[in-house]
Amino acid sequence: MLEDVFEPMVIFFRLANSPVTFQIIMNDLLRNIIEVEDVVAFIDDVMIEIEIKEEHDNIVKEVLKMMAENNLFVKLEKYV
Repeated sequence: MLEDVFEPMVIFFRLANSPVTFQIIMNDLLRNIIEVEDVVAFIDDVMIEIEIKEEHDNIVKEVLKMMAENNLFVKLEKYV
């Protein structure tokens, strides 16, 4: 009966504290960028704050490249 009420929108990793685990993965994956640039990772959100558009585009490309190399992907329809 409870399963009919709750339907997850994402796949759980079958791990305890999966958001914490994913946060650790993102911090480790993006550590070099986070330390040098104005980049913040919060669970599955990566925020980039740069005033120069070309610099912003380069960092976005670098983040996406690092994610793809580690089999992490974005759903483009969720982003503007």
